[in-house]
Amino acid sequence: MGVLRAGQGIGLCAICLLVCGVVFVNSASLDVAGDAKTTLDGMLFGRSTVFALLSIACLALGAAIPLDRLGRARGITNPVWWILLATFGGIVLVHVPGIGREVNGASRWIAVGPITFQPSEIAKWGMPLVLAWWCCARAASMERFWSGFLPPVAIAALVSMGIAVEDLGTATLVMSVSLLIVVAAGCRWWHAALLAPVGIAGFVALVIVSPYRVNRIIAYLDPYADSQGIGYHIIQSMGAISGGGIAGRGLGNSIQKFGYLPEGTTDFIYSIICEETGMIGAFLVVTLYAILLWCGWSVIGATTQAGSSVSRRVPRLSRYARLVGLGVLATIGLQALINVLVVTGIAPTKGIALPLISRGGTGWMLTCVSLGLVMSLDRVLAREDRRALQDPSACDGSFADAPSPLVASG
Repeated sequence: MGVLRAGQGIGLCAICLLVCGVVFVNSASLDVAGDAKTTLDGMLFGRSTVFALLSIACLALGAAIPLDRLGRARGITNPVWWILLATFGGIVLVHVPGIGREVNGASRWIAVGPITFQPSEIAKWGMPLVLAWWCCARAASMERFWSGFLPPVAIAALVSMGIAVEDLGTATLVMSVSLLIVVAAGCRWWHAALLAPVGIAGFVALVIVSPYRVNRIIAYLDPYADSQGIGYHIIQSMGAISGGGIAGRGLGNSIQKFGYLPEGTTDFIYSIICEETGMIGAFLVVTLYAILLWCGWSVIGATTQAGSSVSRRVPRLSRYARLVGLGVLATIGLQALINVLVVTGIAPTKGIALPLISRGGTGWMLTCVSLGLVMSLDRVLAREDRRALQDPSACDGSFADAPSPLVASG
């Protein structure tokens, strides 16, 4: 019986989170009266189940994509240009009447017939590919400010500013992950520190000019000052969490979901999980994310001896592959962390979904494609391990540094 590989662990965790998503989205949207009465058939063959199955297919698709070959693509086959075109085009189209769709007062969606999606999702999962490609193509100059550090940060800032008009939380997430990738690619950390005051000032300005964002800060500081107004969301969320106790009220038995807790299937679904399954269920969900991230880190951080006479260990994957993997893992980890902090009242209220659990369609699928790319890296390592078993001299750790038009040495 073989040992479970890290990539397989990623796939199992992703599927478990999707199953949790289907279960708790259906539970949180439970209706026991009226025309929209929830039935077993509706749960088994409903929207969430269909998207979960499509997401699993996307996970397999991503795992089959050769990531390094994708990074070496040129011209029209290079995904970087298509991602940038879709991102900037989507940011503009959300404000076009007849195409953009307003939900809860925010224009974040694009509707094309029966299909709706958020362009910010394309940016969130596409920017790691874009920035990894840019940083690897210019690896020799990454330590310079003007030619190395500033161009990729400027690209990320433009994307983030376009998203921040309607969704400051996702914009902050995209910018944070982008800076992490650029720093990991070899820029000097103090270059990033120099831009910190500018970023903080921009963030504060975007909060001040939006009254509802100011109200969220006020509600965070004292939610009970206006318990029926700006503090309502977080009070109901904490009520759901405390009501669950250790073991929870039981699956489907949440009280807060019946008209008390807003956005119970999306932003505050973790509150429903806590109420119905208690601290035990909440801990298991967090554990799934921790295992997924640990497995992912095991893949992108894989090393091997450079040679029998050399004690230094070298990466087993190309720089491009590791940067993309880092961006994917950082996005999932930070997004999950922000959601849990918001739901538990540790951070101000912000509309950030819980990855693979909060109700989603395109969001679930794009997340799974991205995780599949990390799984594909594990397939590369597995292939090299088999080669090493057959011929130890054929795999000495040097394949990660093979000549490439993208990945510069040193």
